[in-house]
Amino acid sequence: MAEGKFNEIHGWAAMEPGMKVEPWSYTPRPLGDRDIEIKIEYSGICGSDIHINKNDWGNSEYPQISGHEIVGKVVAKGPRVKHFELGDTVGVGGMCYACRQDDCRPCKRGLEQHCPKCAYIIGGRYPDGVRTHGGFAEAVRVNEYYASKIPAAIDPAYAPPLMCAGLTVFAPMVNKGVKRGDRVGIVGIGGLGHLAIQFAAALGAEVVAISHSPSKREQCMELGVTQFVDTSNREEAEALRKSLDFLFVCSTAGAEKYNEFITWMACESQIVILGLPSEPLKVYPGELVFSGTSISGSQIGGLSMTRKTLEFAAKHNIRPMIERFPIAKINEAMEHVESGKVRYRAVLEL
Repeated sequence: MAEGKFNEIHGWAAMEPGMKVEPWSYTPRPLGDRDIEIKIEYSGICGSDIHINKNDWGNSEYPQISGHEIVGKVVAKGPRVKHFELGDTVGVGGMCYACRQDDCRPCKRGLEQHCPKCAYIIGGRYPDGVRTHGGFAEAVRVNEYYASKIPAAIDPAYAPPLMCAGLTVFAPMVNKGVKRGDRVGIVGIGGLGHLAIQFAAALGAEVVAISHSPSKREQCMELGVTQFVDTSNREEAEALRKSLDFLFVCSTAGAEKYNEFITWMACESQIVILGLPSEPLKVYPGELVFSGTSISGSQIGGLSMTRKTLEFAAKHNIRPMIERFPIAKINEAMEHVESGKVRYRAVLEL
């Protein structure tokens, strides 16, 4: 077994429901034959981390070290590790376990995120009951299957948001078949949306950025949009009618908004939910029937799609816009994310 492994991992944990985190340590599970240990250099802050810390979903356990956009270097590995060497720069996203059995349909299809036994790296448990802890820490230990090499073309500081936000927007574009010439709308120009613009443009689509913040118009044009629509301008919004082949909803748009979204869609088009509304959707079935529009959702992506996301981002120079914070200012950084002030992803430097 290689040298360099941590006997105790120091991190910053939520000790009770709320935003605040504080120093806390835990003893990691034994380093398995196919495990690697990663000394963390950068960790992104995602909205899900804040939801877990605040127990917004009602299933959080404490203490909890969040963080599921992790980038660092391999400092130890088990004797049967095949794909990594000490010193490799790697990333880890939301998952750290799936059954990967031949009779598991999601795993067989490369959709490990839907495996009934999937364990997430924050707020999860391994099959043996051991709790998972994430990237707001000095290190993390995972099976090598759940890590991905960061391409040399990508500055490691910019890689963390690609492990979750980038994957979240790119996977459904590939799976739903976005192609050159399609007219793709992006609702919500934030942490997800600004990456969605770049991926859609690189796929050759005509990209329409849809926002109630006209101040983002110039920035969106620089990112590659064909058209910017200010929804506070009724004339611009009305001009969207029956014009979009795809609409990716990257914000927590109110459930009542979806009937308007449907009016923007061309026949046999698709609306994909990436940001969760807080209430059930309120749509008129007739609007779906007569337009042929479908509404679906998408949850991150499997491990093969994670690697495809990184490769595509490296090839097409797709990068998140980030604000960096030293780990000592983690509470300040989380408040910055929670308040919506960050442009557009926060990355902690360890």
